[in-house]
Amino acid sequence: MKKPPAPAIKVMIVEDHPTFRMGLASLIDSQPGMKVVAQYASGEEAIAAYQPGLASVVLMDLRLPGIGGVETIIALRARDPEVRVVVLTTYDADEDVFRAMQSGARSYLLKDMSTEEIAGTLRSVHQGSTEVPPRVAERLAERAQRQSLSPREQEVLQLLVRGRSNKEIGAQLFISEETVKSHLKTLFAKLKVRDRTDAVISAVRHGIVHLE
Repeated sequence: MKKPPAPAIKVMIVEDHPTFRMGLASLIDSQPGMKVVAQYASGEEAIAAYQPGLASVVLMDLRLPGIGGVETIIALRARDPEVRVVVLTTYDADEDVFRAMQSGARSYLLKDMSTEEIAGTLRSVHQGSTEVPPRVAERLAERAQRQSLSPREQEVLQLLVRGRSNKEIGAQLFISEETVKSHLKTLFAKLKVRDRTDAVISAVRHGIVHLE
C-alpha cells in the first residue's frame, strides 16, 4: 500500500518589506512539502495572531518596525516554548547573531543565501535541528571573544555613538561625569579599543549599536 504523503511544513513569515515578503512566500510555496500559512509585516501582528500549532516554522526578519525580531522571538516562545524560529536578515554583525540565538532562534540565515540553503534549513529546523551556517558560526565565534556589556554600559555606549559628551551623558543618565568616565574605561577594555572614536566604530561594526 502506498504511504500517504507527509504533512506539509507550515511556514509563517514575519517580514516588513511587502515585495520581499511576497517573493519569499512564492519561493517557499514552490518547494515540495512546504506551505506558507501566514504572513505578517510586524512583530506586533505576529505576536497577536500566533497560536501554538499555527506554523511548523516561523521565518522572521530581525529588523522590524516597532517590536524588533529578538523581542518578537521571546514573546512567541513565551506563548509556545516549542515554536521553531529561523531568522532571515541582511545583518550578520556578531552581536545580532548572538542576541537572536540567545533569544531562542534555531537558525540565522542571510538574505543572500540560496533558495536551496533556505529551504534546507527550514526542513532541518522543522525536524528539530539547530542549523548554524559557517558564516554565522564565525560571527558567533567572534562574539565569544568579547565580554558582554552591562545595561548601564549599553546606555552609555548608545549616547556615545550619538555624539554626546561626558557631561551630556551624565546629565541624561543622572550620573556624575566621573561615573561616566569610569563606565567608558570599562567599555574600552571590553571592546578592546583605545578611545571614543574606536569604541563607536567597534560598536557599529559588531552590531552592538545600530545607526538609525
